[in-house]
Amino acid sequence: MRRPPTCSLRGVTTQRFWVETLGCPKNAVDSEKITASLLADGLAPAASADDADLVVVNTCAFIEAAREESVDVLLGLSAHRKAGAKVVATGCMAERYGAELAAALPEADAVIGFAGAPSIAGAVGMVSQSVTMRRKPTGVRDLLELPRPKSSTPWAYLKVAEGCDRACAFCAIPSFRGKQRSRTAAAIEREAADLVAGGVREIVLVAQDLAWYGRDINDPGALEPLLRRLDRLRSDGLERIRLLYLYPSEVRDPLVATMLELPSVVPYFDLSLQHASRPLLARMKRWGSGTQFLETIEGIRAKQPDAIFRSSFICGFPGETEAMHDAMLQFLRVAQLDWAGFFAYSQEDGTSAASLDGAIDPGVVRERLGELHAVQEPITSAARAALIGNTIDVMVDGRDEDGQWFARSFREAPEIDGVVRIDASDHTDEIAVGARLAVVVTGCEGPDVFAQVARVAVRS
Repeated sequence: MRRPPTCSLRGVTTQRFWVETLGCPKNAVDSEKITASLLADGLAPAASADDADLVVVNTCAFIEAAREESVDVLLGLSAHRKAGAKVVATGCMAERYGAELAAALPEADAVIGFAGAPSIAGAVGMVSQSVTMRRKPTGVRDLLELPRPKSSTPWAYLKVAEGCDRACAFCAIPSFRGKQRSRTAAAIEREAADLVAGGVREIVLVAQDLAWYGRDINDPGALEPLLRRLDRLRSDGLERIRLLYLYPSEVRDPLVATMLELPSVVPYFDLSLQHASRPLLARMKRWGSGTQFLETIEGIRAKQPDAIFRSSFICGFPGETEAMHDAMLQFLRVAQLDWAGFFAYSQEDGTSAASLDGAIDPGVVRERLGELHAVQEPITSAARAALIGNTIDVMVDGRDEDGQWFARSFREAPEIDGVVRIDASDHTDEIAVGARLAVVVTGCEGPDVFAQVARVAVRS
């Protein structure tokens, strides 16, 4: 059912927008800030893309598959837009390919990069007349520092920096996201406080290189005091702080000690490892080795046996030999990571790896990916099965299409890991989004576990 139009100044119908987000959690934060800018420009949210007067697609350009998806979504939404609606491409593809994307996609009314993203409505002439009348032009606004609308979930990503200072051979992100630009701790705390005041109970800190936060403003190690600062928001209702994307060389004290000390910071370590073979990591222009990674993991487990570990790995990087692949398989067997993702190498223009010799046959890459999954999936399944019979603390995220409640413990990051599916039949009137529950795990299937409510926690 379409929502009835709302009216603004002198009965003028308010124009409606839809933002489609592709890619990583960092893009999700950008989309929320774009949404805030569109609201500030006098537009209102649409019930669906085909109900919108303005459709914004926040694209991803990380690898070829992501770019193909971005183009497909743009074409699909353009084809199904309502009469007179405008479609805008923004995000990483718009920034990286700009004029090329605009020429290749005449279906898009505008292609707008990062600098223009906060002023999309103005760029396509859709700022509300009432807004134009009551405020002076402000020029381009900083997407990183824009406010954001109230979160629709009890968790929210919070971006602490933009860009990346590293030069990994496979990654084009610095070429279009630029060098790292850290936000001030005060700005981050203000945004976190606003999120918590709006009902957010878990904040997920993200950046291209989270543990590098502060280096560009001559404040190395700034993540540790930032965590202490955010931990104070527990008195306002914050319950969890989660960290995503930690470069392994920086996962050491005092950061690790602080993560394990602070009550709000969950012992969830998302390590950006990429491989376990030292020669191949060197070829990737990356720090570390399987031996060093294991030392880090074992050291943390010695202090916190329940710590959770996630990582992602590239398969088929140029020059990857069978021995290197075997080293990766052995690392997975020993490391016993709770969660792991595996991705085929994607050759990216403008990266140093694009000119490397030693390309791997696609068939060999598929075979190696299958072997990696075959090793890791039983490890993840065993970790989930080990929870059966235990009572665990969870936070309710919502309901699925079948009406079943689902939640997460500290072991699961939103959107990328499994969930806890809850039998709440004896507590129907007590369950709500954001509720804290003690549940008994009764079974598991794939990445998800099933549980029954033991008790409902009451917040002070």
